[in-house]
Amino acid sequence: MKSFYLKSFLIFTLMSTTIGAADAQQISYPFTKKTDTVDDYHGKKIADPYRWLENDHADDTKAWVIEQNKVTDGYLSKIPFRDKIKARLEEMMNYPKYGAPFREGKYYYFYKNDGLQNQSVLYRQLGTDGTPEVFIDPNKLSDKGTVALGALSFSKDSRYAAYMIAKAGSDWQEAFVMEVETKKILTDHLDWIKFSGLSWKGDGFYYSRYDQPDEKARLSGKNEFHKVYYHKLGTSQEQDELVYVDKEHPLRNAGVGLSEDERFLFLVTTEGTSGNELSVRDLQDASQTDFKLLVKGFAHDPSVVDNVGDQLLVLTNEDAPNYKLVLIDPKNPAKENWKTIIPEKPEVLEGVGTGGGKLFARYLKDASTKVYQYDVTGKLEQEIQLPGIGTASGFGGKKEDQQFFYTYTSFVAPATIYKYDIATGKSEVYKRPEAKFDTEQFETKQVFFTSKDGTKVPVFLSYKKGIKLNGQNPVLLYGYGGFNIPLTPSFSVSNLFFMEQGGIYAVVNLRGGSEYGESWHKAGMKEKKQNVFDDFIGAAEYLVKEKYTSPAKLAIRGGSNGGLLVGACMTQRPDLFKVALPAVGVLDMLRYQRFTIGWAWVVEYGSSEKADEFPYLLKYSPLHNLHKGTAYPATLITTGDHDDRVVPAHSFKFAAALQEANKGSNPMLIRIETQAGHGAGKPTSKVIEEAADVWAFTMYNLGMKM
Repeated sequence: MKSFYLKSFLIFTLMSTTIGAADAQQISYPFTKKTDTVDDYHGKKIADPYRWLENDHADDTKAWVIEQNKVTDGYLSKIPFRDKIKARLEEMMNYPKYGAPFREGKYYYFYKNDGLQNQSVLYRQLGTDGTPEVFIDPNKLSDKGTVALGALSFSKDSRYAAYMIAKAGSDWQEAFVMEVETKKILTDHLDWIKFSGLSWKGDGFYYSRYDQPDEKARLSGKNEFHKVYYHKLGTSQEQDELVYVDKEHPLRNAGVGLSEDERFLFLVTTEGTSGNELSVRDLQDASQTDFKLLVKGFAHDPSVVDNVGDQLLVLTNEDAPNYKLVLIDPKNPAKENWKTIIPEKPEVLEGVGTGGGKLFARYLKDASTKVYQYDVTGKLEQEIQLPGIGTASGFGGKKEDQQFFYTYTSFVAPATIYKYDIATGKSEVYKRPEAKFDTEQFETKQVFFTSKDGTKVPVFLSYKKGIKLNGQNPVLLYGYGGFNIPLTPSFSVSNLFFMEQGGIYAVVNLRGGSEYGESWHKAGMKEKKQNVFDDFIGAAEYLVKEKYTSPAKLAIRGGSNGGLLVGACMTQRPDLFKVALPAVGVLDMLRYQRFTIGWAWVVEYGSSEKADEFPYLLKYSPLHNLHKGTAYPATLITTGDHDDRVVPAHSFKFAAALQEANKGSNPMLIRIETQAGHGAGKPTSKVIEEAADVWAFTMYNLGMKM
């Protein structure tokens, strides 16, 4: 590799090229210098002229970000209805939003946002009808609301609560401990935690962390040697007990959890985002001083639900792509000794919760939730009746609980909270949303189309009632398609706003997700990743064919792996879409594994470092498939300067290459949020500002008005 990196800020001259736009806006893009950096991949030379943008600490990168944001804001500021969109979003968002209550000791805890608070506040109350009081308010931890609450865990006696916070959207987190009754913050303070929960045992808890990174590499350096520690209350982090580290495999992650009775300690190790190994330690057995292998990795995805006496309930997709629940004796863990409790079904078993001595199995039926109650032997007791096509979550509690709360939501209605009586199997509404919009105006239907290779793929369509199929409806097509993650119905004020303006919000359940089990996931992995893009393109073609819309009225959007989706599809079929919105996307498929946790995605994507995987990555990598002189859709790339999941260099390099390659009047812009990360914990004010900008850009380029 040969690189001539120009460090001097003085060399970074902001020259510009002016491109006319059909909408009369003219855009002068900042000049982006090019270097002669070239990599050799298995004998094939690949230029990487914008490599210098990977250095987010360099003065010239910072200057480039400032100038790009100036251009983007200049464009957006000229859209006449941008402020009206923001005002309407604020109006729609300004209603109380509640999370389902959960019990810890004598208190019920729940999250609430009064409306426009930057972060939701954690409240508690005595019983289900007590007077709420603030327990933790993260809004007081930052002037701009950029500190978000992370994991929360209570000691078994409910005397202490450990919680984590994240700053500016980073994956790095800090942990603190509070005395529950007095709400006094103790001296315990833990740092450099990442990809971790908090699991109490006695007078301390387990957690996972990395060593403290070099400050310049904090947001982009590769994360290696994940370690599990035990922290005892009242001690410093330097005194924490090292519980587990794999010195042979620096690119494995490790985490632990406990059974509800704190008898069994489970160790989960992973080599990536798919597949894990499961080990266990019986803490009541003094002779067992280390973990014992329970399920060998990393071909499947076993997870412990809880214990039944001295045996373990494990959810697994081994010999069951749609998952099943089995009982394993840790003293005789061989597969031939497993006992099936809930067998595999045609629908995907998404998860199993426990509460009141019962099992609650959540299934996906065409990406919509179904829930069944079983006893611990696997005897089906009843189906929990849900209102319709939607997503339900929160099924579970403690063994002594007689009731718990769950939420149900859809694309066109915010979450309603239900109280469930375990003995009778009856649900009743506990709290309905107090929204300031009429959800009865909108509806959702599910349609199916045939993808390129004959696969049947579902699409959810949500819109204002009375829509006409005349090919003139603006459509926002959204997808993800990866990492075994399903897209189920969920409510968004922002998306409802688009429907309110006459738009159709379409969600495609692409291969690569888990909507139809592990076989559906594997059909969109590695060398089969093109299936995901074909499904998305097929959905767009279906919507055009059925006269829901036309290419001139079609926008596409996706984030993270979904940003890759948008980048791949806009480069493969630029003629099919009018607007492209890749958010925090994985856009350089040849170098993604070199940053932060990117190495963990190799099991999903493959790696350019392997000769047999490099060709298919190069074939669809968005950055490497931009062709000069091509008319691309109007594009607004969004990212955050603190994104340490998918580093912003992906978006920076793609924006620079796109601005150079594009032919025609469509704008090619990048919006770089400051003090923001991959998306989690983003304050409400920033959510509204970004949504207003994205919708202004989208509506303006689709010819919509407000």
